Amino acid sequence: MTTPTIQTTPTTGTTGKTAISTSDAPAAIGPYSQAVRVGDMLFTSGQVGLDPKTGNLVAGGITEQTTRVLENLKAVLAKAGLDLFHVVKTTVFLKQMSDFAAMNAVYAKYLAPEGVVAPARSTVQVAGLPKDALVEIEVIAKDASEA
Repeated sequence: MTTPTIQTTPTTGTTGKTAISTSDAPAAIGPYSQAVRVGDMLFTSGQVGLDPKTGNLVAGGITEQTTRVLENLKAVLAKAGLDLFHVVKTTVFLKQMSDFAAMNAVYAKYLAPEGVVAPARSTVQVAGLPKDALVEIEVIAKDASEA
């Protein structure tokens, strides 16, 4: 049996793919980046409610975890020179759909304040999340200043 050849993609170059990383959000604990920028688009990995200083889930329930998730995403976006207003699409993973209303209340404050066009969103219930988290959110953002 032969081992498949794996070609690695450079950090930058012809693909224009750049890894984004900040210590203000939990470090990637596997073979992935906190976010990847390609041109004017930023794709984040999912964030759960881990405190970046301790690596532990924040105390409390869905409200506290959703707040921490969005603060982690803000930090990753900031490292790329963006903010939550640049987010065009989100995917929300919930351990329990019964947490939807509480998650949505926090989400709205961060991503859909009055006068702001809310991003497109998908929300799904999942069987489990890393560290037994209650919520995970990933975002796609577009830099309006790029050509």
